[in-house]
Amino acid sequence: MRVVIKIGTSLIAPGGQIDVHLLRGIVDQFDLSNNEYLIVTSGAIAAGISGLALPKRPTDVPGMQACAAVGQSKLMHTYERLFFGKKVVAQLLLSSDDFTSPVRYRNLQNALAELLTLGVVPVVNENDSVSVRELEGAFGDNDELSSLLATAVKADWLLLLTDVDGFMVANGRKKPRLQRMVRKLTPAIEAQCNGKSSVGRGGMISKLRAAKLASEGGVHVAIVNGRHPQAITQGMTCRIGTYFPPQKKN
Repeated sequence: MRVVIKIGTSLIAPGGQIDVHLLRGIVDQFDLSNNEYLIVTSGAIAAGISGLALPKRPTDVPGMQACAAVGQSKLMHTYERLFFGKKVVAQLLLSSDDFTSPVRYRNLQNALAELLTLGVVPVVNENDSVSVRELEGAFGDNDELSSLLATAVKADWLLLLTDVDGFMVANGRKKPRLQRMVRKLTPAIEAQCNGKSSVGRGGMISKLRAAKLASEGGVHVAIVNGRHPQAITQGMTCRIGTYFPPQKKN
């Protein structure tokens, strides 16, 4: 199978420090002999904050650009170490133009197809150090990017790894309950989402919309707690997390 794994900032760099132990646990779950994997990684800006020893996240675009440039280097060094002796990794930094321009979109699909044929694991992120529209909110975030990527490569699965168990819904006076399956995203469901992450730019609403986009493209989608020791295997068997069935055949 072809699987896109999106790893959120809250997992990769909580507090601005890359959590190598957690990332190693995620990579060790990859069935590299049977499946093809693409990683959509967040965390460049958060990692750059610590790399530059800044007291807090910049609020200006040039400051975030600088953090992204420094942090992306740290991220790729980490992934190269994690896959050493297993697979070659490749870095792709993308922007909205790569999906809206027919020529660039075709070039992207060709590059990804060749990398996967060669057995390479593409590691994808937004090009935050150059394309500032993402930082200013014109493109979205890595949840949206992962859904566009999954559709572009005709992936079988998209796993959105985060730091919660899935989509939690109100349950009266009791604690929120996990919604195990969402067949159709409605305004009522979206209204139950809370705010954004303190370290990333997304949030549950972003993940729901990404899941909707990918499932409409024929991809199986799950929002799963990436801290679970079998997040990938159990997420793909619908034993944990929130599952979104494909709306059509891929």
